[in-house]
Order: sequence, then structure tokens, then C-alpha cells
Amino acid sequence: MYQKVLVPLDGSELAECALPEVKKLAGGGIIGEVVLLNVVEIDFMGIPSNHTGVVDLNVFRKAQFGRSKEYLEKIQSDLNSERINVKTATLEGTPAQMIVNYAETNDVDLIVIASHGYTGMKKLMFGSVALRVLHDTHVPVLLIRSESCRE
Repeated sequence: MYQKVLVPLDGSELAECALPEVKKLAGGGIIGEVVLLNVVEIDFMGIPSNHTGVVDLNVFRKAQFGRSKEYLEKIQSDLNSERINVKTATLEGTPAQMIVNYAETNDVDLIVIASHGYTGMKKLMFGSVALRVLHDTHVPVLLIRSESCRE
């Protein structure tokens, strides 16, 4: 049995492809607790160069964390309705690094994460949080290919 399973989510349908597998594992009594993790990246690169106003970092961060909390609570409610014990966490930083750090400092037994399954040039061009987590962590990883959601 996996006492604590970490499910990193970024708000995309791709990331949520991990959820049906988590539900199967929980339904089979294999999971004790699920932790939904969202990593917020504070990135000012999206602000137009002609922006003349002052950007308040605290207001921006608070808004990002608020959206993350709403998103995770929605998924938590869905999983709770299926009698799955769920907690949520939102961290700030680089996604792969924060996922690995969280897993290793919070006694996580398994990471369930979805991946595009890119290979070759696409993998080099787009990178992969899932691949970086798989490479950097000592915690077992269950990698869910996005194609499994389309079946």
C-alpha cells in the first residue's frame, strides 16, 4: 500500500490524465492519502514591454495562489466524493524541482504524473517536467501517457 501519493497538477487536461489512474488505485485500496500539488511559477515575462504601470508582486502572487487554491479544491472535492482522502499543496518555484523536493521531504511513497510522451526533437524542444521528475527523484514514479486519456 502507498500511504502517501503525490499528484502534480498544472491546470491542464494533460496533467489531469493522472486522475483516473489515481481513482483506480484508491478504489483498489492501494492508496492511503493523495496529495494534489500545484506549483506556481511567478513569471513577469508575459507583461507587455509597453506596460507603464507598477506591478505589485504581492498582489500578483496572491492572485496566482488564489487561482491554484480554487483549482485544487475543485479536484479535491471530486476525489473526496469518491471517498478518497485528499490534501492539497501549492508551492512557488520551478515545477520539476519543487515536485521532487516536496516528495522527498514529505514522505511521499509514489508520484503519479502525466506526460505528453514526446520523443526526439519534440522532447528536446519542449522539455518535460515529468521526465525531469523521473530522473531527479528517488521516489517511485508512475508515468501516465496522455494517450491513455483519449481512449
